[in-house]
Amino acid sequence: MTQAHGLPDLLARVLSGRGIRPAESDAHLNPRLRDLMPDPDCLVDMAAATDRLAQAVSTRETVAIFGDYDVDGAASAALLAAYLRGFGLEVRIHIPDRITEGYGPNAAAVTALWEAGATLLVCVDCGTSGHAPLEAARALGLDVIVLDHHGAPETLPPARAVVNPNRLDDLSGLGHLCAAGVVFLALVALNRRLRRDGVADLPDLAAALDLVALATVADVVPLTGLNRAFVVQGLKVMRGRGRIGLAALLDAAALSEAPEAWHLGYLVGPRINAGGRIGDAGLGARLLTTHDAAEATGIAAELDRLNRERQAIEAQAVAAAEADMDHALTGDPERPVLVAASAEWHPGVVGLIAARLKERFGRPAFAFALRPDGTATGSGRSIPGADLGRAVRAAVDAGLALKGGGHAMAAGVTLAGPDTAAFAAYLGSDLAQAVGAARAVEALLLDGTVSAGGATAEMVRLLQRAGPFGSGAPEPIFALPRHRIVDAGIVGNGHVRARLRSRDGQAVGAICFRAAQGPLGQAILAGIGREFHVAGTLAVDTWRGADRAQVRICDLAPID
Repeated sequence: MTQAHGLPDLLARVLSGRGIRPAESDAHLNPRLRDLMPDPDCLVDMAAATDRLAQAVSTRETVAIFGDYDVDGAASAALLAAYLRGFGLEVRIHIPDRITEGYGPNAAAVTALWEAGATLLVCVDCGTSGHAPLEAARALGLDVIVLDHHGAPETLPPARAVVNPNRLDDLSGLGHLCAAGVVFLALVALNRRLRRDGVADLPDLAAALDLVALATVADVVPLTGLNRAFVVQGLKVMRGRGRIGLAALLDAAALSEAPEAWHLGYLVGPRINAGGRIGDAGLGARLLTTHDAAEATGIAAELDRLNRERQAIEAQAVAAAEADMDHALTGDPERPVLVAASAEWHPGVVGLIAARLKERFGRPAFAFALRPDGTATGSGRSIPGADLGRAVRAAVDAGLALKGGGHAMAAGVTLAGPDTAAFAAYLGSDLAQAVGAARAVEALLLDGTVSAGGATAEMVRLLQRAGPFGSGAPEPIFALPRHRIVDAGIVGNGHVRARLRSRDGQAVGAICFRAAQGPLGQAILAGIGREFHVAGTLAVDTWRGADRAQVRICDLAPID
């Protein structure tokens, strides 16, 4: 790569370490949608969905959009709604309440949308498993289109079209898309169809890529191929601040720099999700569709407040869950799947609890909120190689859960009663082999070594050319050999900040996120004055107008 394409050695090493061949390096560093976009009709039922949407546009129908209460659902609903409203259609968005309605379409909401005049119902980021509610929609005379990406059962619900790259008979190879990516392809197909029908002044779909990028990062789908192009191009759109709602949310998050992919996952996404977790589930979709600056500022402020409240609720719940799992693993250290439950936990944070347990203990984890009605609402997170969504669907088929589904890395489920033991035993048995195999090869893969003096802001910017990084595209990790911890302390919400010094006297700042109570954070705090081999990623820390490199510690080892 360095010889044939003139790339700096370090950048070439990072790319080759991720399987990028020399001939592919330019396309990887400069991904273009025109080179990666498939024909949307390669998705099963896309032609039928396009025909029905084109009919709705031509006859100016009232369209109902039923979304999910997460970022992907909000972005998908906003994408479709903005497009249809551009043609003068009346569009009603319904985002279900997580607690009172649960995930996916329900008969009561479908009936209300029909009574409000809708003749077409489009389910985005949901609906693939919604047999009963979509049967109810058909009985009312509502046409239904599903645009989804979740794992699909063998028997699909009644609908005019079910467009889902993860349905069993779909051979498109696009199963890595989030729902917003599927919706975007549907709009590409619809634009093509309307152009063929002689419709002029078609929407500029490139301007909507900010929403696709946001959903792609926040839904933690692999940042490879088409998804990577969505994020790279979508970030360019977002930096233009043309979407009032997103600009207001970036301001509420106090983001003064140009947004990067990690900002979407750690700053923007959690704030939009906060509405669906502990507040008004419709806030995210309203923020992403509003054209009123004052409304956008108000919604963004409310989401920021809800996010702070969510953080406090989450911190207490995670501490309790980790203590429970520490005790459980003392008696059964090889337990393949962790399942925690409490009547004290808010249903909106169980997915976050599961994520923290997965990070802390390195195996799939489920967290359940025990409800007053006797049911248990749970959310799970998995590790690469252990398909949690498939296992949950199998548990539903076995009669161990009322409903559930998801994808390989995340799933949700509802149990008929508060006893989670049978469900936990089933998951443990089903996933034991996959988890064992995944943990057996678990390793910290390093891209190279660097010293405190060599870690510069310029080096970080060079590495960022290989990004964006995320699921399926791991951020480069470097070892800093024989560095002394000269200072360390707790900052913010349980983060550990440190200063590392190499043997030649050069120093670099470091941080370890959410680590204060964990073994890694405790080791850093107790290690002042000692030398360690430190492993971490590199980022730019801007302070008082000056840029400097920062090490984000992910592991360390005493030099002996």
